[in-house]
Order: sequence, then structure tokens, then C-alpha cells
Amino acid sequence: MNTEQLKSRLNSKVESITHERKIEAMNENTLIADQGYIALKDNTIDIIKQNLKNQPLSFQLFDTVKAPSGGSTVFTVPGIAGDEIEKSISGIILDYTMPRAYWETPDPVEGTPPTCYSKDSLVSFDGKACCHCPFNDFGSRNGESNAKACKESVALVMLRPGNIMPIIVRIPVSSKVIFQRYLTRLIGRMLPVSGVVTRITLDKTTNKAGQPYSVYSFEAVDVLSPEEAARAKAFGEGFMAVMDSGDSKDEAAG
Repeated sequence: MNTEQLKSRLNSKVESITHERKIEAMNENTLIADQGYIALKDNTIDIIKQNLKNQPLSFQLFDTVKAPSGGSTVFTVPGIAGDEIEKSISGIILDYTMPRAYWETPDPVEGTPPTCYSKDSLVSFDGKACCHCPFNDFGSRNGESNAKACKESVALVMLRPGNIMPIIVRIPVSSKVIFQRYLTRLIGRMLPVSGVVTRITLDKTTNKAGQPYSVYSFEAVDVLSPEEAARAKAFGEGFMAVMDSGDSKDEAAG
């Protein structure tokens, strides 16, 4: 084989590889279109701001999926025709917060503002360190259990297929470490939490007293292409900027 023939074969091989990579890239970039993440297609944040007239978004305006009681393994998800029962919740976690709130009574009426609250579980709304607060001690609720008087949680801002507005998924403190381990696994793969599609499921277990409760499980079921991940990050940052202009008391009390 002469030099010209060899160069021709090499050029053909390079063109073939380049074509295959272009096809792969096109296939990877179908998540937005095929799975309905329409909020990432256009400049949705500008539309939201325009319609709100720069008014803040309150957490109370969003559909919230709370932790089920009694060790249930299904979620109750608000829908346009009423509550829907779902075995799992999937979507892009645009961002999350770790709020906490304290009420003087252990069973406050729903909607009652907390006595004290924090958006990040580190510093209270009035600037005090949560780690030094006596209500952050285990057993501070009533002394008979190991529960803290100040209630911790995780609030996920999740964008689901077919929706422009995210939902809030509340993760109880009992599954907080499980979520943090999931974040650590994503870090190990150099993946931002907003760069994957996460599926959340529930398992039933019992505490030391034999009472059943639900344990959350997190799984990355799809990886966004670099372009999609960049759009998800930008949308999440813009959306949280609108949310941050509101009152974090609603966020902590949810």
C-alpha cells in the first residue's frame, strides 16, 4: 500500500469517527425534547420575572411533596385533578436547601409560623449559630426520645418533565444523610446534582421503638449532555434568585 492510499484510508477513518461522534452528541442532546423538560428550552426565567412584575416567589405557592406517614412507600403528589399516588418521583434537582425550624409546641397547627428558623441549618434568621442552640441537642424535644426540638429537613427544588415550574420535595431528617451520600457519589463522578435526572423512591423500615417510617432512596437514572447541564444550571440559578427574594420562613416551615 502506497502513501497516498494509506492517507486516504486514515482520512476515511477519521471522517467515520467524527460522524459517529456527531450522531452520539445528537442522541445525548434529546433529553430536553424527548422527556419534556421544556423549561430548559427557552428563556423561561425572563418570562417568570415578567409575569411576576419582580415580586418574590413564596414557597407556599409551590406544590409540595411531603414525607408520607406510617412507613408508606408511595408519594402523594399534587396534580391538576387532585392528589396523585406515585411510586417514585423523577426529575432534575435544580437546587436544594437544608432548612430547620423550631416551634414552642411539639405539634403546631399546620401553617403556624415557627418561633425560630434557619434557611441553611447553620445560622438562624437572627444571626445566631444553630450549633450552639440548646434546641439543636438530641433529646431536647421532651427528654424521652432522641429527637431534636428544632426540626431539620431538606427541601429539593425539582423540575419534572412537562412542567415549567418546579415542585418542592421535602426530605425528612431521617433521610438527610442518605441524600448527602447521594451527593457525595455524584461528586465522585464529577457530576453536579443538576446535571442528572434523579429518581426518588421509598422503603419501609422501623425505628428502635418499633414505629414504621419511610426511608428515601436516590438514584441517577440519566445524565444530561453538557449543553443540557449548562441550561439546567442557568435555569436553577435564575429560579433560586427569584426564590431567594422571598421570605425564608415559609421555606423552613414547610
